[in-house]
Amino acid sequence: MTLAHLLEGLRCASCGTPNTLWLDLTRALVECRECGQTALNVIDTDEGRSL
Repeated sequence: MTLAHLLEGLRCASCGTPNTLWLDLTRALVECRECGQTALNVIDTDEGRSL
C-alpha cells in the first residue's frame, strides 16, 4: 500500500498538465501521472522545511 496524495492546483514542469502531480510520502517522491516525470522531495531536518 502506497500513501500518495494528489497535489491539486499544481502543474507538471515537464509536460505542463495541471492536477496530475502525486506526492508519495513513503518514497519522498513527486510523480506526474501523465508523463511519468519524478522529483525527489528532500527535507532539511535541521530546519524542518523542504529544499
